[in-house]
Amino acid sequence: MTTSHEMILILDFGSQYTQLIARRVREAKVYCEIAPYNADLTAYAGRNVKGYILSGGPSSVRDDAAPRLDRSFFDGSVPVLGLCYGMQLIADLFGGELVASEHREYGRAEFAVTDGGALLKDMATRSQVWMSHGDSIVRLPEGFRILGRTGSLATAAIADDSRHLYGLQFHPEVHHTTEGVTVLRNFLFGICGMTGDWSAASLAEETIERIRAQVGDNKVVLALSGGVDSTVAAALLDRAIGDKLHAVFVNNGVLRKNEFAEVTEMLGTLGINLHPVDASELFLGRLAGVEDPEKKRKIIGATFIDVFEEAAEKIGDIRYLAQGTLYPDVIESVSFTGGPSVTIKSHHNVGGLKDRMKLKLVEPLRELFKDEVRELGRVLGLPDTFIRRHPFPGPGLAVRILGEVNAERCRLLGEVDAIFIEALHRHNIYDDIWQAFAVLLPVKAVGVMGDGRTYENVIALRAVTSVDGMTADWARVDHEILAEISNLIIRNVQGVNRVTYDISSKPPATIEWE
Repeated sequence: MTTSHEMILILDFGSQYTQLIARRVREAKVYCEIAPYNADLTAYAGRNVKGYILSGGPSSVRDDAAPRLDRSFFDGSVPVLGLCYGMQLIADLFGGELVASEHREYGRAEFAVTDGGALLKDMATRSQVWMSHGDSIVRLPEGFRILGRTGSLATAAIADDSRHLYGLQFHPEVHHTTEGVTVLRNFLFGICGMTGDWSAASLAEETIERIRAQVGDNKVVLALSGGVDSTVAAALLDRAIGDKLHAVFVNNGVLRKNEFAEVTEMLGTLGINLHPVDASELFLGRLAGVEDPEKKRKIIGATFIDVFEEAAEKIGDIRYLAQGTLYPDVIESVSFTGGPSVTIKSHHNVGGLKDRMKLKLVEPLRELFKDEVRELGRVLGLPDTFIRRHPFPGPGLAVRILGEVNAERCRLLGEVDAIFIEALHRHNIYDDIWQAFAVLLPVKAVGVMGDGRTYENVIALRAVTSVDGMTADWARVDHEILAEISNLIIRNVQGVNRVTYDISSKPPATIEWE
């Protein structure tokens, strides 16, 4: 837990945009954390909290069961910014009047500054904002003034400077709000007086010292996947404790083409104490004949635990287990409603190891978002080509092979995927895409090659643009590039005679096919 940095505490009322608020604050080099609105705030008594942001949410403050804060929360001198529901809650608690809007306002609107003040300083007189609300303020509490309006909403931004309370009916955190960054920076630096002391370089040193203080002279075992997160975690742990780190890298048979050898070589070059284990035959043997995607994930997870435990026993006398847990994983494990969420697909991780092996956890990345992990990796000297790699699922090619998984189908998809990714690099569009990969479909199609008929495999190519993977749109890759990729795949990968391109967005589809 970072205690020395000045920070913003974001209280979550169930908004779909809460993580995005945190990302925008972090991008301003200001540390922040998200807590449920009903969290015990005494846990932050020793922290350098310089301001609060109240998120939006799906509730109406007029409902008896609506999430609320005690009026005493606002008695201090720390500035508070309410967004959407957060603004309505402030108005309601201080005696304002709200009514249901005639029409729920959702989407783009034109915002006009009428009395900007500190919060709207340097904001354009008129700009586009993003709205998502069903209630409207029709009477302001005493002491507040209106800062701006939209065409259909007279009260779209409010302020009470004497009590350091501010509110926006629009969402400054989304990119549809063109001046959103300006408004957030005004709150952070102009109103809260923050300096922006959050950086990857300072974070690296702080995290290294924290790891040393936590584990002392004990051994730490790390489950290394070969992805960015676990590799950055390995580099941090290596800096902190050297050879007391034991990184176990398991070849599960469903990695990308040449990945086991390439990652092993790279980590060896960095001097990390690595234990490579080739268990590909064991994994593929257990996956034989299995087609259901959830069964594949569970088999891979259980087999990984078996292999990892055996490797850890050989090392011996281990007290700590390191994981590459990121901040979104931490946030998503906390719900102020206490209700379960629907399982879209289970995630492959090392869950179960800690309890079975009686190990204490070390999670050096648990305060970070993905882009911050990449920046930390650069500070630690990892190759930029590796740091920029697209996300890769824990179950690997097994969930990109629809149907049965075997060595031949893994080889075929690995070859296809390598051609696809290399072409994106060659055309300098790889970094414009959030994630790209190939999928082997469970069908065959008729084709003609030379003078003969073929009946071979069908490939789907998938490329999406996204900010954080929570939503995504299909990437508009130039048709000439797609044609080139298709020709390269069909000419060079025996067993493929048809290539398709996935133009589904998330939602309604997921990014991965399984």
